[in-house]
Amino acid sequence: MSTETYLNHPNFGLLFRVCQVEDSQELFTTLYAQRLFFLVTNSPTGLKFEPISRSDARLMVEIRLRTLRRSGKTQDYEQLQIIHQRTFQ
Repeated sequence: MSTETYLNHPNFGLLFRVCQVEDSQELFTTLYAQRLFFLVTNSPTGLKFEPISRSDARLMVEIRLRTLRRSGKTQDYEQLQIIHQRTFQ
């Protein structure tokens, strides 16, 4: 079973989900280059795409990693660690 999630951005095409940031916010990146990052907010009015820098995206993922580690969600932590290494290193 695949847990990969994709969105179609109106200008940049297919985006790949990196991780959930908050309840209604997720971090996405362009599928192939992984150079452009978007904070996607799901609201009653629809999806909102906010472009963010690579360094801000990395910081968001690292904060999420710390949160998962502290809460004891080992499997989620390990999966996100792999994504972090593949995306930012």
